[in-house]
Amino acid sequence: MAEVLVVDDDLTVREVVVSYLRAAGHHVQEAGNGEDALRSMRGRGADLVVLDLMLPGVDGLEVCRRLRESTDVPVIMLTALGAETDRLVGLRLGADDYVTKPFSPRELALRVDSVLRRVGQRHPKGATVTDGDLVVEPAEHSAVLAGTALPLTVREFDLLHFLVANPRRVWSRDALLREVWGWSFGDQSTVTVHVRRLREKVETDPRRPTRLLTVWGVGYRWEPR
Repeated sequence: MAEVLVVDDDLTVREVVVSYLRAAGHHVQEAGNGEDALRSMRGRGADLVVLDLMLPGVDGLEVCRRLRESTDVPVIMLTALGAETDRLVGLRLGADDYVTKPFSPRELALRVDSVLRRVGQRHPKGATVTDGDLVVEPAEHSAVLAGTALPLTVREFDLLHFLVANPRRVWSRDALLREVWGWSFGDQSTVTVHVRRLREKVETDPRRPTRLLTVWGVGYRWEPR
């Protein structure tokens, strides 16, 4: 059971989503705009946020950006069909997943459960993984590079931990969606965006990566020090 904040200005959509999530056993809060969502997070907080991008006033992208300044709470975006640019921007800002409108409430509830399971693995079993000046500690869900803690979202940490623990092997985007995201299907651009964000945090020069490498036409691999 988790505390979920549903943010959508469409009352009908919000009621349906809230109903499904409560039926799944979650406690659910509601917000109809960005300001109320941020106010709720500053007060009661939540374990996960379902966030519509098209909000009056402070839009969903800005809400996501502000959340990422102070928390790594998982965010599932609700985006309009064909709004690929907003979806990619949201992923770059640190959103963990997205569902495209119109959507099945049951699918959204399953996505919520999937992301929450990932969050529940913040303390997984497993030994510390070290690669030169990079230390990835699964028990603490932390990564330290050259003595500095990396500000990683849940998905970024999962991706980093998986790649460092499986060095030199080339992973396709489909394979990473399965192994890291736990998806049997999905938009492969999700992986591309997270790789780009991860490079910005672990590479000295993200434009000339030496650790998280692209194998053109195949996928990505981690090159150990």
